[in-house]
Amino acid sequence: MIVIIDYGMGNLKSVRNALNYLGIENKISDDYDEIRKADALILPGVGAFPDAMDTIEKLGLDKVIKEETEKGKYLLGICLGMQLLFEKGYEGLERTGLGLIKGNIVKMKDDREKNVKIPHIGWNNLKYNRKDILFKNIDEGKYVYYVHSYFAQSYNNEDLVAYSEYGENKIPGIIRRNNIIGAQFHPEKSGTVGLDILKNFGELIK
Repeated sequence: MIVIIDYGMGNLKSVRNALNYLGIENKISDDYDEIRKADALILPGVGAFPDAMDTIEKLGLDKVIKEETEKGKYLLGICLGMQLLFEKGYEGLERTGLGLIKGNIVKMKDDREKNVKIPHIGWNNLKYNRKDILFKNIDEGKYVYYVHSYFAQSYNNEDLVAYSEYGENKIPGIIRRNNIIGAQFHPEKSGTVGLDILKNFGELIK
């Protein structure tokens, strides 16, 4: 059972629909006991970093997320959910994150002369930094779907699994630190490639 954590700022239904399509048992919940009983967790997210962290802490979800991941439970953060895994975010103001992965979240650089506009919305191809089971049977160069203005920096290079390039921006597409995984793109909106990534994530808990 995968629990999709509900803190009121996520693309919950689209993630659930993707898991249902794959036949992966899942539930949307903010209940501590259900999160503790889950085999793995997904933290989605759409919106601003400070608002999301304020809500997560108000609900006490930060504590249960940290408790469960410290036990080795797999956690996949998607889009804003990925960004919250890092130490700090700088979206309007400095705000501490969950601190599960080294690095900070900062605004991307635009370059209108080269048609590099922020936010970065649309399809971009993935390049591999290292091998990972998440990309089993997925060739390098496949396209995934992004919607974001901020991205991770100052991370450990060994945590970087795959990335995309957008102007001068090297976007960490997938970051993984042991059982903590973040996807800046939306796998649930990335066609068969995204579904394959979610399928491979589901196989980690079997």
